[in-house]
Amino acid sequence: MKDTKVRWLQDLRRFVTLKSQFILSGNTKDLQLIKNGHGGFSWHRLENAIDIELKSLGYTEVIYYNPLDGFDIPFFTGNPEEKKALFNKLNIPLSSPSSFNNLETFNSVLQSIVNFKEVPIALIVDFASQLLMNPENLVKAEHDTFSLANVLSQTTNTRPHGTPPSAFYNTVIWIVDKEGDLPDWMVVNNPKIRHIPIEKPDHIVRRRLVDTLIQGFGKQEEDVDKIVTDFVNETEGLLLLDLVAIIELTRAESIPITHIADAVRRYKVGVTEDPWINIDREKIVQGETFIKTRVKGQDHSVQHIMDIVKRAITGVGSSKRNSRPRGVVFLAGPTGVGKTELAKTLTSLLFGDENAYIRFDMSEFSAEHSDQRLLGAPPGYVGYDVGGELTNAVREKPFSILLFDEIEKAHPRILDKFLQILDDGVLTSGRGDKVYFSETLIIFTSNLGIYKKTATGGRIAHTSYEDPFETIQEKIKYEIENYFKFELNRPELLNRIGDNIIVFDYIRPHVGEMIFDMMLASHLKAIQKQLNITLDLDDAVKASLKDLALKDLSNGGRGIRNKIEYHFITPISRSLFSLDPAPNDVLRATTITVDNTGTNITLQKQ
Repeated sequence: MKDTKVRWLQDLRRFVTLKSQFILSGNTKDLQLIKNGHGGFSWHRLENAIDIELKSLGYTEVIYYNPLDGFDIPFFTGNPEEKKALFNKLNIPLSSPSSFNNLETFNSVLQSIVNFKEVPIALIVDFASQLLMNPENLVKAEHDTFSLANVLSQTTNTRPHGTPPSAFYNTVIWIVDKEGDLPDWMVVNNPKIRHIPIEKPDHIVRRRLVDTLIQGFGKQEEDVDKIVTDFVNETEGLLLLDLVAIIELTRAESIPITHIADAVRRYKVGVTEDPWINIDREKIVQGETFIKTRVKGQDHSVQHIMDIVKRAITGVGSSKRNSRPRGVVFLAGPTGVGKTELAKTLTSLLFGDENAYIRFDMSEFSAEHSDQRLLGAPPGYVGYDVGGELTNAVREKPFSILLFDEIEKAHPRILDKFLQILDDGVLTSGRGDKVYFSETLIIFTSNLGIYKKTATGGRIAHTSYEDPFETIQEKIKYEIENYFKFELNRPELLNRIGDNIIVFDYIRPHVGEMIFDMMLASHLKAIQKQLNITLDLDDAVKASLKDLALKDLSNGGRGIRNKIEYHFITPISRSLFSLDPAPNDVLRATTITVDNTGTNITLQKQ
């Protein structure tokens, strides 16, 4: 018959007659499933699961110790007097906690338990990681304790017990956070100590628990299997304790069991309602029109990103399993063509505030260890208590747009973290907290493909303003694929992005004119509002400004903005300062001249 025990229990059973001590690490704080006598499974705390297993093997008692409560036998099989007598034989103090909450008492009891000859017994040392301040630098009392444990592990022998007799150690089980929490000189290459990692529950174990939990909702039998399957699939990576908590949340908030995915989402990200579903539908219907008022000449890009937003809202083709982001898009193309502006405008559409997105300039993360800025420093390092910029931001705003500008400038080590986000939708911070990205929309921007490397390591233009858009698109996508596949050797990251690479076109003359008109109108409006005046431009002045601003479109909209600032904002500020207009004055720019000293604009009061 197939053994239904989880792997760590199988290992404990297999080695309990061969090893005198064990170290259990990993998923030690979770519930453990044990088969009961009714053909089902019951869940227990770890110490209870160990007690049940050891007693099934013939151990008489299992003593439990933790640094707060000291020693106890929580599942004692005799009467109180017998328990008191056993405590006396094992030198376990019966007085106040202060008498046993020290390592000297622990050493005495440890030695008594290991050498006890009457019946097979075992000791579970819980929270053993907290017995040491620093396993690399022990104080004398700590060194004495683990030197004793080391000697006892190697000098103790098995003793026969029972009929027919079987060999038993008086087993010591240390429960730690991670394997390295105990001194290496005690653990490494010690033939009498076995480390057993306790893994997180797989889908089989989760299903065993869910089968039991789900029965209380009274669904028809034909519904139960689908509900259980959905629940198990959507809780990948969660603990059994999490599953129990989700069921309790479902009851407390009266969520129908058929909507268990909603309960899982609430539990993971702490959002009561799905914010994507609650976005005003009419805003999305008018979304393309709204974005095109600010992002000019990139209609194909606007349509593509709005399709991604609509898919995020409807949930079509996506699953909450693994908490993958609602959408991911890679914006590529020349500088100044509207990639960041598109992200800002989309944020304004969804949140009503263009600054509500979370932006990271990836040129700041080019160093090898800069991933610690995003995720937080690991324990023991400076900044551990602060957390990471990315993980903190998503924990505070789980429903957000994440903008990663110039992604190609990030260190490849950081790109591996993005692979985690896009694949599993979850990151573990330096503090060990899980941060879910299931409610985020992720936007990468890049200038990849505009230039390419030469054989000597230099850079030459790979696309030009004269190229038709189809050629630009083909060249840029080709270079992006080469970069991820051959330079980074991370084709899997490209696969996660899929067909969501959106290439932007250069700013063409007719688009440049629209951008110029929009920027100039915005500046005029701001000046008039700030100074409480009316400011008009003669047609000839406006035409001259347009010629100056659109003379070179290679830098896109950003270049147009720079030219407007140089040829309009600076000289108009100079003229306004000299004229010193009063509130409600009406002014007109009548002439504009450009010479070696710069640009000059003449203003007249009307």
